Amino acid sequence: MPHSVSGNGHRKGPWSQAEIDKLMSRYGQCPDPQLARELNRPIDSVRRMAKRQFSGDMRVGPWSASDVMKLRECFGVASIETLALVLRRSSSEIQTKIDDLRSSQVDRKWSRQDVQTLKRFYGTRVDSDLVVILGRSPESILAKADDLCLAKDKGFRRRKEGVGTTRMPRWSEEQLELLREMYPESCNLDIAQRLNRSEKSVVSKAHSLGLKKSKLRLRTMGQENVNKRYKPEDIDLAESQLEA
Repeated sequence: MPHSVSGNGHRKGPWSQAEIDKLMSRYGQCPDPQLARELNRPIDSVRRMAKRQFSGDMRVGPWSASDVMKLRECFGVASIETLALVLRRSSSEIQTKIDDLRSSQVDRKWSRQDVQTLKRFYGTRVDSDLVVILGRSPESILAKADDLCLAKDKGFRRRKEGVGTTRMPRWSEEQLELLREMYPESCNLDIAQRLNRSEKSVVSKAHSLGLKKSKLRLRTMGQENVNKRYKPEDIDLAESQLEA
């Protein structure tokens, strides 16, 4: 049965299974208005369907690893009430778990998974939320973010700080020339560190200039991505044995 469309362009009528699947996977991980736009549904419709889909017996007792991961993925975006709905736990139990995660900070060696998590969430979370998500001290998080040339997303900064956010300095001709020289063969992090800019800024400016990575660099990047995905725990173990 085809969807009908309301006067404001939103879909109305029965939800398809694909829409429900997306709702279940994304709800709580992004603001409700954003998810409503992605689904082209009114916000109220999205929230009603979420309550229907996540309804069920309340969970009690020990937290599973997947529940803790879900809490961390949603933390900083979802309200306590939304977290309680998604995880099927009481609001007080959610708050207790958040307090536990915030207090259990461990400054250990950064694993590949830790770095990927930091890159994934740094741009859209305040620093105090990252403490809960990563289980690390603010100093450790800020130091690693600085090493990786990470920056908060512009949209996130506008929502948190208002329109008058500080912009990065304009690109000078010397910086543009260095970008053109380095971009084809160098990794974006090295370029960002050299130019004292974020990786996103480097990628965005390179795209606007029509710069491309060389075929050799693309092959190298592909191999690096494979190495990151192929049994990272074994790679980390091997590295720790070499360092021992």
